[in-house]
Amino acid sequence: MNWLRRNIIGIIAIGVLVYLFIPIAVVGVLSFNSPEGKYNTSWNEFSVDAWTNICGVPGVCSSFVVSIQIGLLSTAVATIFGTMIAFALVRYRFRGRDSTNLLIFLPMATPEVVLGSSLLALYLNLTFPLGFWTVLIAHIMFIISFIVVAVKARLQGMDPRLEEASRDLYANPTATFRHVTFPLVLPGILGAALLGFALSFDDFIITFFNAGTLVTFPVYIWGAAQRGIPVTVYALATAVFLGALVFVLAVQWINHRRRRRLESLTSASA
Repeated sequence: MNWLRRNIIGIIAIGVLVYLFIPIAVVGVLSFNSPEGKYNTSWNEFSVDAWTNICGVPGVCSSFVVSIQIGLLSTAVATIFGTMIAFALVRYRFRGRDSTNLLIFLPMATPEVVLGSSLLALYLNLTFPLGFWTVLIAHIMFIISFIVVAVKARLQGMDPRLEEASRDLYANPTATFRHVTFPLVLPGILGAALLGFALSFDDFIITFFNAGTLVTFPVYIWGAAQRGIPVTVYALATAVFLGALVFVLAVQWINHRRRRRLESLTSASA
């Protein structure tokens, strides 16, 4: 009983992780399946056809590439502007700062169906043709709030003594930002960018309202679900998850090395 009390938090955490990863594991296993019918819901026999001919089904790779393009572009733009907004909100005092904070949270609190339909009405009133650029603008508007909040939290959690020590060593503001502030904020920026890319790549509702004839990966899956999702979709989904996992592990490793380096420098100076 005492052992259970000491480890109850860890047991709950492991249970939650297992619960979250079960659907991903099922998708990964079914990506090696060769289903009998058009629905890939039960195991039939092992096959690597979906991995060796991942673009064999028309529309899968083209929609996947479109989602990657929109995700990368929207993430890049939103990360640049979101990081600057986060620095402005944390480091500077200006008129309208509280109102800006409120406006930043509005897209996060607004249902996606409201955002999507509102943007669609705006595009139609402006007679702006629906397609790649309308989806890109909508995704930037949607994910920039999440990036601002993530980077802002990283900035607020920074130890100000590190920047003060840099200034005490006669470093100018540019050198302090380049050698102290930015390296400390970089893991938060990378994490925010990964979150923004995941939200953009995975979005269906806002995209569906503003895509016109453009087909992204989620829109393709929605259409394919009505006639049977190809096994190649499972393979692509597994590949995306593995890529994201490698990226997260790389960021954590870089952050760990940077922390170790700072600890060694601190102990050496002491």
